Amino acid sequence: MNEQKTAIHTPHAPAAIGPYSQAIRIGNFVFTSGQVALDPATGQIVPGGIEAQTHRVLQNLQAVLAAAGLDLARVVKTTVFLKDMNDFSAMNKIYAEYFQSGAVPAPARSTVEVARLPKDALVEIEVIAF
Repeated sequence: MNEQKTAIHTPHAPAAIGPYSQAIRIGNFVFTSGQVALDPATGQIVPGGIEAQTHRVLQNLQAVLAAAGLDLARVVKTTVFLKDMNDFSAMNKIYAEYFQSGAVPAPARSTVEVARLPKDALVEIEVIAF
């Protein structure tokens, strides 16, 4: 098992805007940084509400995982940060489109409401994949 910490980077997801990596691989695990609904081409939050932002967040995560040679089926844990817990149902509906599969168990998940997210996003998600 390779125990060296390796940074994962892709231009298909928003670039890190601080001293962090889009993801880190250590051994067989990949830990992503939280993704908000930034369009990687413009660096701006996508227009629309929680549904559009959840789609963009999960697309950004797919791109980061793909750069590591993985996909969402390999995700074992997610953490969802919501600006407003009243958006839970709408976020959950979109989230299920990406993680609900009869063949692969859905990942474990925590969801919390936070006071504020970067760029005033409505949702941020981070994942751990194996």
